[in-house]
Amino acid sequence: MAKSLHDRWLVLAGITPESIRLGDELVARWAEPHRRYHTLEHLTRVLDGVDEFRRHAEDLAAVRFAAWFHDAVYDGGAASADNEELSARLAEEELPALLVPEDRIAEVARLVRLTKGHAVAEGDRNGAVLCDADLAVLGGDAQAYAAYAQAIRQEYAEVPDEVFRPGRAAVLRGLLELPALFRTPVAVERYEKRARANLKAEIAELEG
Repeated sequence: MAKSLHDRWLVLAGITPESIRLGDELVARWAEPHRRYHTLEHLTRVLDGVDEFRRHAEDLAAVRFAAWFHDAVYDGGAASADNEELSARLAEEELPALLVPEDRIAEVARLVRLTKGHAVAEGDRNGAVLCDADLAVLGGDAQAYAAYAQAIRQEYAEVPDEVFRPGRAAVLRGLLELPALFRTPVAVERYEKRARANLKAEIAELEG
């Protein structure tokens, strides 16, 4: 396990044989060779975002666990795969061995499932922190956003353009239809305007 991630996991999960095993397994999942965007780098960025927006959370530990699990199962090439649901189930299966309380496990699983569409309800402070951290990439500059979009396309390399382009455009439109992409005050100010411009530009490119 990479040292910084190793330390972050053990601070969160405790130092036990089970936590060490699970941490190593999660890092191995995020390091799978077929991943191009949903990688250890993405995990690190989401954890950094959670740390940045942490004052907004009600259960910071639940949000951090959810960050670790939110794409622990990821198969971009399988159209039928529900990565978020499978990742949530993995959390439900694994966290009891770490003696995480049942109510926190339920919250972790809920948060992981929330990342499927990022539709955060009003007052959902934990959801706001996780989703803002996950979507922060959308608010990057043109070069960073282009690299993100290219990495997503590479994860779906087996999907032909005539299928990928309309599917990707539909996903992006779904994000644009959200009342707000970001919920925490810092993220709204920093990312909302640029993220919407980036999404519109990619949709235009996909449909051009």
